Amino acid sequence: MQELILNYLKNKPNSSSKEIFEGLHFTVSYSTVKRCLSRLLNENHITQQGNAKNSRYALSPTFNLFYPLNVDEYFSKEIDEREILTGYNFSLISDTLQNVSLFTAQELTLLKDLQNKFSDNIAQLSDSEYQKDMERLSIDLSWKSSQIEGNTYSLLETERLLKDKQTAAGKTKDEAIMLLNHKDAIDFIVANSDYFLSLGVSKIEELHTILIKELGVERSIRKRRVGITGTNYRPLDNEFQIREALQQTCNLINRCENIFEKALFALVLLSYLQAFSDGNKRLARITANALLLSNKHCPISFRTVDTIDYKKAMLLFYEQNNIFACKQIFINQFKFAVENYF
Repeated sequence: MQELILNYLKNKPNSSSKEIFEGLHFTVSYSTVKRCLSRLLNENHITQQGNAKNSRYALSPTFNLFYPLNVDEYFSKEIDEREILTGYNFSLISDTLQNVSLFTAQELTLLKDLQNKFSDNIAQLSDSEYQKDMERLSIDLSWKSSQIEGNTYSLLETERLLKDKQTAAGKTKDEAIMLLNHKDAIDFIVANSDYFLSLGVSKIEELHTILIKELGVERSIRKRRVGITGTNYRPLDNEFQIREALQQTCNLINRCENIFEKALFALVLLSYLQAFSDGNKRLARITANALLLSNKHCPISFRTVDTIDYKKAMLLFYEQNNIFACKQIFINQFKFAVENYF
């Protein structure tokens, strides 16, 4: 029913509840329509103008951001069949995301309860016990973040490499370096957590430099076009615009008071901007964790996320600026981390 109402408002914005009811050809009761409208208002999918009988409804400016798109249905269409936002959306940061809450009240309650559980757990750990669990999470994060980028090391092989510097047979040198760089980046943010209480372009560049060390990747912000496999979305290709957008991203994150929103912003926006020629999604995952750790929140390993699901969630954000799938991954992985580490 909610989807029917949203489709109706997409074609006929600023409609009254009575007009919506009649436009749906009386397939449900008027009271059901009113309940659905109330729910859609609470979820920020629609806006309301006027009061009582004079109320008019329209899709919210943030509708595309939160609407629960059917991922399988969306990707059943081939790349060239999908209607997408082909270029970087300049108004996303300057307008859409400025005064929006990324999480519903129910989602925030869940995240805060999980964080409280994490705080209670680590309060009972000795320093050595905490370091042991942090090392385990670091290995898992290095492995999964690298796997998402095509690295073929298994979790066990990753553990051997990071603990004993033992490379795996049949793997490339670059795969080992990628994993070792992840561990170096994680060690850096753990040792310098206060450093990331605020973000700046130079700090982002510093993390990127650690992640791409000895991988033949340019360290500086891109000066040329980059393509992304699986989508027709094309990021900015002007160095000065990229740097400005990166600074705007840092400013948005720094102004945000909610730690979970800070981390989710970093996760999606640094990937979306693609400020560097390579390593952007790795950078986004590490930066999200830097923000969590700097604010004494539980870090995320992403260990149980399905690689294809993760990539599809990111593509949905690139193509539709829809954060719903990314947000669900973030919540689920935060829950997994709290319940399985520390």
